Amino acid sequence: MNLVPLGNIVAALVFAFIGIVVFIISFMVMDKLTPYHLWKEIVQEHNMALAILVGAMSIGICIIIASAIH
Repeated sequence: MNLVPLGNIVAALVFAFIGIVVFIISFMVMDKLTPYHLWKEIVQEHNMALAILVGAMSIGICIIIASAIH
């Protein structure tokens, strides 16, 4: 009674890992393209507007990555 084949689980884990790596790389590129350090501005300077903008851009990038992997 193998309900879920092992190959499907492995494929899902591989695609999840690839998606996370692509997201991290795209976030690092986005951080380099901005004139300031995003993490410092958000965490130390408490720039809420920048945090909302980065969150929205992250969701957009994740949607693109998910649709490309799917």
